[in-house]
Amino acid sequence: MADQVNLAELKKGGYMVQKQKGYGSLRLAVVGGNLTAENIRTVSEVAEKYGKGYVHMTSRQGIEIPFIHVDQLAEVKEALAAGGVKCGVCGPRVRTVTACQGSKICPSGCIDSYDIAKKVDARYFGRELPHKFKFGVTGCQNNCLKAEENDVGIKGGMDVKYKEDACISCGVCVKACRKEALSMVDGKVVLDESKCNNCGRCVKSCPVDAWEGTSGFILSFGGTFGNNVYKGEEYLPLIKDEETLFRVTDAAIEFFAENAKPSERFRKTLERVGVEGLKEKLQKAYEG
Repeated sequence: MADQVNLAELKKGGYMVQKQKGYGSLRLAVVGGNLTAENIRTVSEVAEKYGKGYVHMTSRQGIEIPFIHVDQLAEVKEALAAGGVKCGVCGPRVRTVTACQGSKICPSGCIDSYDIAKKVDARYFGRELPHKFKFGVTGCQNNCLKAEENDVGIKGGMDVKYKEDACISCGVCVKACRKEALSMVDGKVVLDESKCNNCGRCVKSCPVDAWEGTSGFILSFGGTFGNNVYKGEEYLPLIKDEETLFRVTDAAIEFFAENAKPSERFRKTLERVGVEGLKEKLQKAYEG
């Protein structure tokens, strides 16, 4: 069988051919970096029985099991499925969605990153496109997940409002602000909106709730790493609801699908055709 395999189909199912003839490394689907204890036990058992007793942790929160013989691939997938583990994908399609732990775990988080990652995964994972396409979700401006490295990065933020009547002029929020967007003038806090990056640290630091924050999403587009490095760019204001978020992400993927050449990353497409068409499509999606 090893001499009669469809390599493209194997790669589509997350199986990457190794240097060693007949063997490959099987990529698993890990959404938002989370696995259950049962998932981990299953992966361990499969690696012991069918591989060489170890796994490789990828840079995108994934797991690969090396030294899986192609003749045993179907059996391996069946064993993984019994423990609730799905195989990943490779090639020109939407890849595994990465995420930090977000507001459910992290005090700095502005959004539930894992919940959004699951929804993005359910909506797009494995979708066929001209080239690979990556999403990353990070909970706040600390940017642990490095959202701008992705074709579409989703970052948690807050729309903030100052309630002067509740303020005791302690200055804690001014000290907490890392962008120097806040200052104390005549005993009152002044916000320079041009400097605010919607991090929400003022809301989280205030001891008397003089700041009100509404969580939302900051999106970046066209990021890439590897041979060519480019930081994704923000083209829209803070998005305040999931319905708008997914209209915008739909628009970004549709633009890529309609305009990209085969084997061309999103950033290269934007460099070739220009960003104005994307901006227009995103703005329409943002406005609903």
